[in-house]
Amino acid sequence: MSLADILDPLQQPLVTVLDTPVSWTEVLGFGSGALCVWLVARQHLANWPIGIANNVFFILLFAQSGLYADAGLQIVFITLAAYGWWTWTHGGGPGTSVLPVRRTTRAEWTWLLAAGVVGTLGITLLLSRATDSTVPFWDALTTSLSLMATYGQCRKRLESWWLWIAADVVYIPLYAHKGLYLTSLLYVGFLALCLVGLRNWHRDLTARDARPLEVAAA
Repeated sequence: MSLADILDPLQQPLVTVLDTPVSWTEVLGFGSGALCVWLVARQHLANWPIGIANNVFFILLFAQSGLYADAGLQIVFITLAAYGWWTWTHGGGPGTSVLPVRRTTRAEWTWLLAAGVVGTLGITLLLSRATDSTVPFWDALTTSLSLMATYGQCRKRLESWWLWIAADVVYIPLYAHKGLYLTSLLYVGFLALCLVGLRNWHRDLTARDARPLEVAAA
């Protein structure tokens, strides 16, 4: 049995939404993606293996839909997930194995924004010249935003949620434009979960910052 024989059933239509067939790949990507973001919002370590499974499903889906930068992005996500998995369990520093939520520093913002601009321009140029992508700029923009957000997620930077929110605002109409209506709906759910995650991480950061004051007062 070849790899194509294994993957082919995943790409077969399961249901039809708005006269558009929805494959098993998109359904599985929907479910694993929603679960992953919910786990991240709760700072649960299981988000990383679930996220890797989600990346695999989306590689198949996006490559089939001509979203090449998004397909390639999933491979980078898998690498970053391994890094994030390790960081969340070993990056807390002396005395703790748990990585705390922190704010993004000015230096981090400087190089993140610079990398985002360069990445967007470079990927747009690559997609325009080397592929048949019909949405090179938007594909490149969401790729750069997602990479910036994933770095912040790996380091538990609070502002990573704002980067995910910005990416989702673009992803929702982009996927609808490409006929990926279930995935577009998934990203509406992602947007809502990002707001929940932002609230939860902000609450955790505020509570941790308040503890030294309580100790000093005691």
